[in-house]
Amino acid sequence: MKKIGFLSFGHWSDSPHSQVRTASDTLLQSIELAVAAEELGVDGAYYRVHHFAQQLGSPFPLLSAVGARTTRIEIGTAVMMGPSSIYVW
Repeated sequence: MKKIGFLSFGHWSDSPHSQVRTASDTLLQSIELAVAAEELGVDGAYYRVHHFAQQLGSPFPLLSAVGARTTRIEIGTAVMMGPSSIYVW
């Protein structure tokens, strides 16, 4: 059986054209998206890290909240990379 999931590129910016009014809205909508996806039978919900956006700089609190509201869907990060401002030589 094939599995299907989604990768969220959700992002908030303080712009008059943004569909999301606050950083909090971004997080709440991300949780609601995972809950709705699970209800539709989607198998996975994955979230991208936005290093320079305060609301999604670390996905782990969001993943915890999604896990508390869902029971079956697989959750995780899509990409985890170190910030570009830290170099190890």
